[in-house]
Formats: sequence, structure tokens, C-alpha cells
Amino acid sequence: MRTTSRAVLATSALLLGAVGSTFLGAGPASASSHREAPNIAGLPSLDNTDVYAFNSPDKAGTVTLLANWHPFSEPAGGPTFYQFQDGAWYDIAIDTNGDSKPNVVYRWVFKTKVKNGNTFLYNTDVVTSLNDPDLNVVQTYDLQVFKNNKWSTLKKDLIAAPSNVGKASMPNYAKLRQQATYSVGGVDTFAGQADDPFFLSLEVFDLLYSGDMSEVGNDTLRGYNVNTTAIRVPVSELGGAKNTIGVWSRTWKQGSDGQYRQVSRLGSPLVNEVVIPLKDKDKFNASKPSDDAQFLKYVTNPVLPKVVEKVYGVKAPKEPRNDLVQVFLTGVPGINQPANVTPSEMIRLNLTPFPDQQPSTLGVIGGDKNGYPNGRRLSDDTVDISLQVVEGELVGSPNDLGDKVDANDVAFEQKFPYIGLPTTGTTSVNENGSGSAPAPTGTTPAPSGTQSPGATTSDDAAASGGDDADAMTPAAGLGAVAGLGFLGGGSWWWMRRRRLVGAPGAPGSAVPGLPGDEL
Repeated sequence: MRTTSRAVLATSALLLGAVGSTFLGAGPASASSHREAPNIAGLPSLDNTDVYAFNSPDKAGTVTLLANWHPFSEPAGGPTFYQFQDGAWYDIAIDTNGDSKPNVVYRWVFKTKVKNGNTFLYNTDVVTSLNDPDLNVVQTYDLQVFKNNKWSTLKKDLIAAPSNVGKASMPNYAKLRQQATYSVGGVDTFAGQADDPFFLSLEVFDLLYSGDMSEVGNDTLRGYNVNTTAIRVPVSELGGAKNTIGVWSRTWKQGSDGQYRQVSRLGSPLVNEVVIPLKDKDKFNASKPSDDAQFLKYVTNPVLPKVVEKVYGVKAPKEPRNDLVQVFLTGVPGINQPANVTPSEMIRLNLTPFPDQQPSTLGVIGGDKNGYPNGRRLSDDTVDISLQVVEGELVGSPNDLGDKVDANDVAFEQKFPYIGLPTTGTTSVNENGSGSAPAPTGTTPAPSGTQSPGATTSDDAAASGGDDADAMTPAAGLGAVAGLGFLGGGSWWWMRRRRLVGAPGAPGSAVPGLPGDEL
């Protein structure tokens, strides 16, 4: 037995025992999936890391959806900086009627142009605009949408924001971000590099925090960047203000046979890293939410409590673990549970913001119904929320569990796409030669009456059409996975008191033959 508080260990064991059932209920939440499976770990440009969904804080009647790729992007990692993969499909999928199938899909398809192949430089001089001739490597994308059972192209050849090479190369990166934000066909879109907004301690993989709790409190993702796609959509396109939607991201790669296959999928937090065993991790990345009734055994008979028992000598809870399933698998009744919901793993967001909420980074359990697990805002402390919910916060057992990482290191923006500006390549993660990341810069204060990004009011609108955009998806259907419970078993064994903290174009014509889910 290691030198750790018996009370803390006992609590840890209970949390980890709850992992199985709560993990099954990933419906409402999302956190992180940075290196979750063998195959996708070798394809970082296609690897989903996080999904966010929230009512836009500064534009009533719209919802903002973000998805991140390319985990652990070291800012100084040139000369081949961080790009989306040409020709791959980067999707944000939306279930508008609770049946666990995508009715609306937004897709980004990229291509790269190198202006001067006779230099090793990403940029040949100071870059002052996206059209600057000195920006040597330029990525553009086509923005496509699946809706009403057909694919359309909203706009072609939009320019993505480049990697932030350094202060000498890009002295006003905020201007480049602004230029890479477009309004097309009634939606706002962005693609490009950003700060990794997720904050947590990942040292769980070192024998559960070194076997003695000595590794909690370190924001493992501080100083790293990601590649982001973001879309801001009128709620009228997603079933109207009275609707509740489900959201997840996915990536498709073309094989040597010319066929596209899904290689990464993400809705809920850290599911694939810890809950799914090695033999099925790649299978999960090829699966779809409508298949999430499978692999229930990984939920009801979880491996993680057995690991805790081995490392800490704390007896694993009795199996099967069937508690808390409804809370997470289907959405929370009265908050974000769709009518006639089909249980599945995705983020669920009520498109009608709740009025008169006191902003809290603890979301629903902090008294703020507009936060996680009702969607996910950038500033929501999803690890602490997950921990406390797993331990019974929503069913009469209040607690103050957390991982001692309570805020992001980079400020969030006050306008779309809201995500923080990427760390400049001038500042390496190892800038000080000690392996430590740059000091935190603080978090953006919340707009009045919201948490950044938080809730607004929305207008009622007509429901959108919705055929299944998942038909014939090449996937093997991994089972009931969610992950909110996993987070309850990971970064997580620290007891302390917490405060409530506020935290150009037009629609294109229908494009016949666009490959994808409708086939």
C-alpha cells in the first residue's frame, strides 16, 4: 500500500467503480481524446481531440460547434508546420431528432498550395495577411453541408488560418485569425490553428498519478496547439429553439481503393483511451453512435477499478455497475434529454438557454444549467464536473472532487470562433529548457449574464429536415461508450473546496455524387 490518504483512496475506488456505468452515458459531455488508439496515433492530422457545443454568447439564436484535431502540436515544430490532411473529410455531425443518426453534417475538405518549392520556409518574409505572397504554404477548404438528405457546397476555396510560426514571421496573428473567419450561406465558419483549450492533468497513465498522487495539478496540455474547425449555425437550421441536438465529430480518410473510411470519432471524454481495451480501440474510431448498444461489458465490468485495486490495494466495487446510466447516456431529464431519445454517445445541447443562471465553470452541478453536461463550453471544467457527478452530485451526494487544474492557460476570445489564439512558435513548450510550459495567461472573463462562451436567448424556428447521413458508413460499431464516467476515474483524486466561477459567400447548388454517408 502506498503512502496516500486512505480516505482519498477509498473515494478514488468508488469513482473508478462508477466509471463503467457513467462511461456508458456519454450523451451529454465531451472532453478529450488526444492519443487514444494505435492506428490514429500515427495519423495526428486526422485525430480528433475535443468537441464543444454551446449557445453562442454574443449572437442570440445561434449555436457554435467546434472540433479539434492534431494533438500536442509543439508551436515551434517546423519547418513542416501543422496542416489538415488534403482530401480528408473533417466532419461535425448533428442529430436533430434524438435517433442517434446525423441529420445535418458540416464538412471541411482541404487542399494545400506551395508557392515556392525551392525553399524550406513556411513563409519567406513577414506575413501580414492571408493573401500575402510571403505566406508560402497556404491551405484552402471547401465547406460542404449534408441536409434534407443531400449534399451541397456552401463555399469553395476559403483560406484557413496558418500555423503561428513566430512573432517575427506573423507579428499580428490576431489579424490573420480575423481574416480566416467567414460568413457563408447563413453560417459562420473558421478553420485553422488555435490553442488547445482543454485543461487537465494526464499523468494518470503513469501508474495512476505515480501511485502516490504526487502528479496531480499539472495542466499537461499547457503550451500546445491544435487545429480547429468551427461553425456557428442558426438554431432554425437545427430544429428550432425548442429542440435538443446531439453533436460529434469524425474524420474520413481515402484508402488505396478510392473508398473513404471513418478513422476517428469523438463525442465524449477520454472514452477510447482508458475504457476501451487495446483490441477494440481502432474499432471504436470506425464506429457510429447508432451502434453504441454494443460492448456493454466494458461498461458494466470495467477494467479500471481492477487497476486501482492492483496499484493501491483498494478493493474494486461489486459488478455489474448499472448506476447513473440514464443521467449520461440519454441526457439529463428536464435539461437536455430529447424526446424519444435513442441512447448513444454524443454531446447533447438544449437550444433554449435557461434564463437567470449564475455562471459557473462547474456547469449544472454548480447551479448553471447552461453548462456541461448541457453541451460543453470552452471554460467548463469538465474533469471536475465529471468527477463530482460520478460521485453522486446530481443525486444528493455533494462533493468537491477535482484534479487541481481549473482553467485554461490561454484566454478565450469574446467573438467567434471564441477559441484562444495559438501559442506562437517563438515560444516552445520547452522554452526554458526545463520541460515546463509557458506560464498561464489567464482566462477570458464571461460576458454579462453568461459564462465564456455561455448562454444566450434564442428564437423559435421550424424544424430542419433529417434523413440519416450515416447510411453505409464503413464502421464496425463499438459499444456503449461515453467517457464522462471515465473522466471520473482519471485525473481526479483530489479533495478540496471549489468556488463558483463565472467564467463571404452564398449557398452553393446541390452537388450530386459527393461521396459520404448518403451512399
